[in-house]
Amino acid sequence: MKVSIIVNQKKYDAEVDTSMLLVDFIRDIAGLKAANVGCDTTTCGACTVLLDGESVKACTVLTVQADQKDVTTMEGLNPVGGQLHPVVKAFGQTHGLQCGFCTSGMIMATVSMLANNTTGRTLSEDEIRQGLEGNLCRCTGYHNIVAAVELAQDMMIAQKDD
Repeated sequence: MKVSIIVNQKKYDAEVDTSMLLVDFIRDIAGLKAANVGCDTTTCGACTVLLDGESVKACTVLTVQADQKDVTTMEGLNPVGGQLHPVVKAFGQTHGLQCGFCTSGMIMATVSMLANNTTGRTLSEDEIRQGLEGNLCRCTGYHNIVAAVELAQDMMIAQKDD
């Protein structure tokens, strides 16, 4: 089946098998490697991307389901020569990663969580932990990841106020 998908603001037209997973399209056709294949069962979240702005696990979305849609991967958060996205910056500043395998999924889940926070208030630690529930990290105790989300939301609030 022929699909047309915009990945990180670049259009990709391709003939794909109807059983091809979106993560495979991203990695094999778009050539982007931040979305990792960790489990193929939605358990780990290492393949998390944004599909039309919503956080999804790309290992359980068929490529044909993404036809005519926009996909954002971690590579798409930072334009070449541009400023680091606040979430990426916060993960670096708080050491919210160790081996890095889960990091792109955690970052994409965080971007979605913060973008969808319509409460008008800062998310609590419990809300952050609940928001990241579908993303697993086998290296950390999540403390620095939660700290990264807290810092990112503070940075994003400060940007809005400027």
